[in-house]
Amino acid sequence: MSKKMLVTLIVLMAMVLSGLIVIQTNLIKTASEIREEQFDRMVTNALKGVVDQLELDEQRLARESARTGQLPGFDKSPGNYNIFPRRGSGQMSGSFRFRYSEQGIFGGFQEELQIVITDSTQTSSGSISPDDENETTFMDRLHEFNLDLERRRERFLQDINWYNYKIILEGRSLEERIDSTVLKQLIENSFNEAGIELDYKFAVRSSSQGQDRFLLGSADYNPKRKEEYHSLLFPYDYDGKQPNYLYVYFPERSGYLLRATGLTIIPTIILTGLLIAIFAYAIMVIFRQKKLSMIKNDFINNMTHELKTPISTISLASQMLEDGSVANTPNTIEHISRVISKESKRLSFQVEKVLQMAVFNEGRLKLKFKEFDINATIKNVVNNFELRVKNKNGTLKSELNAENAMIKGDEVHLTNVVFNLLDNAVKYSNGTPEIMVATESKNEHVTISIRDNGIGISKEHHAQIFDRFYRVPTGNVHDVKGFGLGLSYVKKIVDLHNGKIKVDSAVNKGTKFSILLPKINK
Repeated sequence: MSKKMLVTLIVLMAMVLSGLIVIQTNLIKTASEIREEQFDRMVTNALKGVVDQLELDEQRLARESARTGQLPGFDKSPGNYNIFPRRGSGQMSGSFRFRYSEQGIFGGFQEELQIVITDSTQTSSGSISPDDENETTFMDRLHEFNLDLERRRERFLQDINWYNYKIILEGRSLEERIDSTVLKQLIENSFNEAGIELDYKFAVRSSSQGQDRFLLGSADYNPKRKEEYHSLLFPYDYDGKQPNYLYVYFPERSGYLLRATGLTIIPTIILTGLLIAIFAYAIMVIFRQKKLSMIKNDFINNMTHELKTPISTISLASQMLEDGSVANTPNTIEHISRVISKESKRLSFQVEKVLQMAVFNEGRLKLKFKEFDINATIKNVVNNFELRVKNKNGTLKSELNAENAMIKGDEVHLTNVVFNLLDNAVKYSNGTPEIMVATESKNEHVTISIRDNGIGISKEHHAQIFDRFYRVPTGNVHDVKGFGLGLSYVKKIVDLHNGKIKVDSAVNKGTKFSILLPKINK
């Protein structure tokens, strides 16, 4: 896949993913808004029910007052509301007027009844005036008429004129019109009927004369930034609406709405998260495959060079033996034989490297563990490698200071590990190689360090140099041959010995490899 195609594919995938995320986000937002709107409507309707119930209770009280002729807080004894009260001692006077009118399409009708009574009955010396008995009969009939008028008056006030009492009740202060305990019970009942089971705080506040006053309600009412709901109290007063409101807020409203919409939001969030994770993983796999493809192509090119060189040398030597123009002297034949033998070994070594890594990857490698002194093993490798370093006018020093350096492992493969690291130190030397090999004891481990003054490795490549076939990019310069298998082999062997390896390097400042291996305590 070309780079252009890869970029196009990633852009298309990103666009599709972005569109899906936008759609999912809108769905989540819509579901949350719908749930919030439903909750707000339920609370608003519940508060409206509370306000209406307060109004009905006051109207019921006004009708009761109209029926009894008494207002709350007044003396309810019948004598106080007698339409014909006695004045003084033995004297009675009074008047009553009743007017009825009706307007129809054919005209109007009006009737008025007015009665004026004066009772000047006096008592003297404990005796009654010996008047005519007809006066007593008239007074009895007048009394019955008085009672009938009283009943008609009560019905009139009850059925037609009760709003006068309502107006009187409206004149009371808001604290007198509303009982805090009754209000709390009304709110509780209304919320239960609406299915609202959240803890709430309520308050009655008045905003008259530009000041907001708390009148009654929850002592700890403090909404801060919480959503408040309010409803106007007594909106049907005859004197007009007053700025008196019932307020309610729910301390746990946000959590309740989140839980209520959780069945819709949580699966959507999970699926969106999975979609993003899959997209990220797909992009990572694409880049990894692209990288592996480049590494493998580089490996094939290097392997072709590495194998082609000894093959070409062997082929050239064979042609020299076949060429009759070349003197077949013993010295010539011996020289050509050495070249063929050397290049054959080199070719076998390169092929063996590739096969060795194949064995590692298939898990068929079997190590032969035994106890040995790692200092002695490293000393032998250094002695064998010292000649190669001197041929480049370099120096190879060793400081094997590890005490009790007995470890348990495969001596052959650990020898190859040290050899590979020394080989890299020589190949990537910056001019004259200067190499230091050291060992030291550290707690229950032996540390092996190999430091050089080579070209170094930039930090961005530190995590990749132990990958198979990976070689630090050098542009178009390929002055150092190799397959990129050496450090991968080193890492594999160290891991199989339960050890650790780390690199400390910077460009043009050399490289230091440190290997930590467990030692045997005796």
